[in-house]
Amino acid sequence: MDVALQIRQPIAEAFHEYESLYEQTMRSDNTLLDQVLRYISAKRGKQLRPTLVLLSAKLCREVSDKSVRAAVALEMLHNASLVHDDVVDGSAMRHGVQSVQERWTNKVAVLVGDWMLAKMIGMVGEIRNAQILTIVSEMARALSSGELIQLHAGSSMWISEEQYFDIIGKKTAELFAACTEAGAVSAGCTCRQQTAMRTYGYELGLIFQLKDDVLDYSDTEDLGKPTMGDIRDGKATLPLLIALQRAPKDEASRIREIAEELCNQQRSLSAQTQSEIEQQIKNFVMRYDGVRYAYQWMRTHRNKAEETLSIFHDCDTKQSLLTLLDYIITRLY
Repeated sequence: MDVALQIRQPIAEAFHEYESLYEQTMRSDNTLLDQVLRYISAKRGKQLRPTLVLLSAKLCREVSDKSVRAAVALEMLHNASLVHDDVVDGSAMRHGVQSVQERWTNKVAVLVGDWMLAKMIGMVGEIRNAQILTIVSEMARALSSGELIQLHAGSSMWISEEQYFDIIGKKTAELFAACTEAGAVSAGCTCRQQTAMRTYGYELGLIFQLKDDVLDYSDTEDLGKPTMGDIRDGKATLPLLIALQRAPKDEASRIREIAEELCNQQRSLSAQTQSEIEQQIKNFVMRYDGVRYAYQWMRTHRNKAEETLSIFHDCDTKQSLLTLLDYIITRLY
């Protein structure tokens, strides 16, 4: 059995309900809007966030209609943020296909993202749970704050390790934490369970982003996006930041120069020159164990996440959440 299907096995029926409701929600009478929404829905990635909502509810008690609606709302928020991010970053690809702004226009992408956010707010309102509303609103604020911090830091490209973790905490981990916490609350969890599930989600989110940043230095063709994209977007992530700290000053300065060249002059560079620069940076990161350092952090956060689940009795749902930790670390795309 596929690992993702195995992880979702304890919530298979609830996940089917989620998929049905998501499909219904991502529809419109407006012809252009409906066309774009169907395009977004056609390839939704790994579905980790709704899976987390439903598994968290199941672990604490039972999956309810509120749980399913929370899963749909948070997935819509996530996808709306991706549509907007692609506009901000000028990204041409998303999940192996053209981004919305590339296929249509920036205006269409922004307006569709806005529609999805408005629809998400309505769904959260239908849940009629003040705690879940607070969780979602605080997470949305953290998401925007993280993006602004990254944009501000991007003026110099070279950030500290502390700034890096602050950014990925707000931009990625907070969303994972909101999914697990909202799922727990939707099931009527205890305060102790709520805290544990939020912590688990946050740690998993850090692992997810660390792995994503490591994959940017891989040679796999299954990513659905070009590798070294972060550097081209002016974002230095942990593997490179650590390698720069460990390397001799002269060598580190040279890598900074060619990384900035790749970022600032990529349109004028030949494909061969780009490829050569990218390979130099990859080799540099590997030589100074930047990727290995990121994996060490992944294992640290994995252990923290596992520890938070110790308050729950052993069951299939708990095992799925533990399996998910290793799945995220070992995934190839």
